[in-house]
Amino acid sequence: MPHDEKSTASAEETAQMLEVRDEKDAGDLLPSPVSASAASSKPKLSAAMIIPVWIVLSSAVIIYNNYLYNTLEFRFPVFLVTWHLTFAAIGTRVLQRTTHLVDGAKDVNMSKDMFLRSILPIGLLFSGSLILSNTAYLHLSVAYIQMLKAFNPVAILLISWTFRIQDPNRRLAMIVFMISSGVALASHGELRFNLIGFLTQAAAVAFEASRLVMIEILLHGLKMNPLVSLHYYAPVCALINLAVLPFTEGLAPFYELARVGPLILISNAAVAFLLNIAAVFLVGAGSGLVLTLAGVFKDILLITGSVLIFGAQITPLQVLGYSVALVGLVLYKTAGSK
Repeated sequence: MPHDEKSTASAEETAQMLEVRDEKDAGDLLPSPVSASAASSKPKLSAAMIIPVWIVLSSAVIIYNNYLYNTLEFRFPVFLVTWHLTFAAIGTRVLQRTTHLVDGAKDVNMSKDMFLRSILPIGLLFSGSLILSNTAYLHLSVAYIQMLKAFNPVAILLISWTFRIQDPNRRLAMIVFMISSGVALASHGELRFNLIGFLTQAAAVAFEASRLVMIEILLHGLKMNPLVSLHYYAPVCALINLAVLPFTEGLAPFYELARVGPLILISNAAVAFLLNIAAVFLVGAGSGLVLTLAGVFKDILLITGSVLIFGAQITPLQVLGYSVALVGLVLYKTAGSK
């Protein structure tokens, strides 16, 4: 979902370690917004099987959410994110009792101190990221938002350099410049530029990058696959969002539920949850470069779909800028293996 990341989820989104290496690369691509270190015992499917499924689900989540917001005019991102997280909190607990996909939760010693010092602050950043990234879809096209998301690695690097988790070097500085220049060109070429939407998406990127830094600092070495991570974060974030809901959207979304219908809302949340299940199988399905290229292909499909389905307009300058940013993104993902 655009919640992508929301979903995550977008996520996209597993461990997005701040050191540039293949292990981190797999996590960066996950559309799910839930990230943690990949557990050592992961369900296995071939890359040829799971990558197409992940691409379809990741694209479907974003397009479905955009359809809800802008076609059905259910313009309540805080409510929708809260509903998705509630669905995920229930879903992970059902899976915990009926499958082995959430068995990694048994290896996590969740103390009160760990919850207050790690899960809660990361959950606050997670909620902020989800709400802001979904709100951006009220103001910007799917195509342009995908272009802006190319800036995510730059934000991660800048924050990790600030916290001295990773040392800057000339190669990474050039990558930062390349991605930044590409995103700037894409923004300059946007025909329907909206300042509120741009600032909202920029804030979402800052929240998400900060969340990943916090995961590296506070949960370093803790092994959680995307579903185990979602198992812990979804209830926390759902409650945080529920507390925010009265001050942002109030009762308005509840009056619109009958118009939209339960089938739309349930299927929307189910697709987002399936994306998180696919993320479990995605990790380890291929090398960092393979998953990076799969993510690039998915983003290009989304931009194309935004043009064909929603009538978004893109300019040659945006194509050039986004191409430059994508080259920088691929270099960033493969830098650790050099």
